[in-house]
Amino acid sequence: MWCSRVALRRLQRVAAASLNGTGGLTSTMQKEMSTLPRVYVTRQIPPEGLKILRESGQVQFELWDSDDVPVPRKELLQKVKGVDALLCVLTEKIDKEVLDAAGPNLKVVSTMSVGFDHLSLEELKKRLLLLILHLCVFVHEGIRVGYTPDVLTDAVAELTVALLLTTSRRLIEATHEAKTGGWGTWRTLWLCGYELADSTVGILGLGRIGVAIAERLAPFKVKKFIYTDVAPRPELARAINAEYVSMDELAKQSDFLAVCCALTPETKEVCNKNLFSKMKKTSIFINTSRGGVVNQDDLYEALSSGQIAAAGLDVTVPEPLPTSHPLFTLKNCVILPHIASASYSTRGAMSALAANNLLLGLRREPMIKEIKL
Repeated sequence: MWCSRVALRRLQRVAAASLNGTGGLTSTMQKEMSTLPRVYVTRQIPPEGLKILRESGQVQFELWDSDDVPVPRKELLQKVKGVDALLCVLTEKIDKEVLDAAGPNLKVVSTMSVGFDHLSLEELKKRLLLLILHLCVFVHEGIRVGYTPDVLTDAVAELTVALLLTTSRRLIEATHEAKTGGWGTWRTLWLCGYELADSTVGILGLGRIGVAIAERLAPFKVKKFIYTDVAPRPELARAINAEYVSMDELAKQSDFLAVCCALTPETKEVCNKNLFSKMKKTSIFINTSRGGVVNQDDLYEALSSGQIAAAGLDVTVPEPLPTSHPLFTLKNCVILPHIASASYSTRGAMSALAANNLLLGLRREPMIKEIKL
């Protein structure tokens, strides 16, 4: 747990006041609490993070006490007024409207996510805290932003492999057939899929997660790993013996294509008709990054026309994807409800990291994981 000397002295003063007579503890505690930085937590995050905030003695916080329903926009705009810090999740759009509502006290935004496309980074850059120092010298310090990468690498890599195998070996179809009476006599080509052995696996966006996916796939006797990115990543590629190729070559060579890139203006809908048209008819497309990197209309066309064999998606646009969406009508498209990081240990670690980032930011100390604006 992170705890400052200032917070400790504050708690010591409260404890000492309780010895000065009846009623002293309550009034002193109320006074001390009123001076603590205010934090709004937009979701009932896992208990590890809430415990860190509660036991730090550094902040007072309020939260939207639900994990099933996101905080309504109107409620969010009301609750952020005057707060010093905000701990959010990826369902909350932290944009100009929210930042305007929060006002000039806001010093830290900590998101419990590795992706940060729900944060308006340009607006955050504009919000400068004006600090008046000695001799009337003015210093500008922007709002600091924390996020939670790395701690979810293993969970996302595991889920990606599970989704790839589920999609390529048609497990959802097979389960349905078994449950609904489709399991009849043995047939030579019934529910056949595609093996990883002797295959080429392509990775779009080679970071820690891409490397972790490749490490888990290697024992399946994959013949070759290839990748593309904004630039070669020789150090990471060396760990998995992967070859850097162009986007066109990635599409042409990959038997399995796993998308692991961040959503940026450059990667928005980068997986589109142009990419799918170059892929093999037997190829499997997997996306566990962000839904916005895929043009879903083009993906539907590629799947329904047989341009590619199948797709597995953990992310979509929007989320949740309406049940009436055409992709749900396809047997060769497996869609999960954005659960790549959904293991108890990972979500707990993300919660703790988000809380620690927030406390460190308020103390103007280096965050464990910070987005440099």
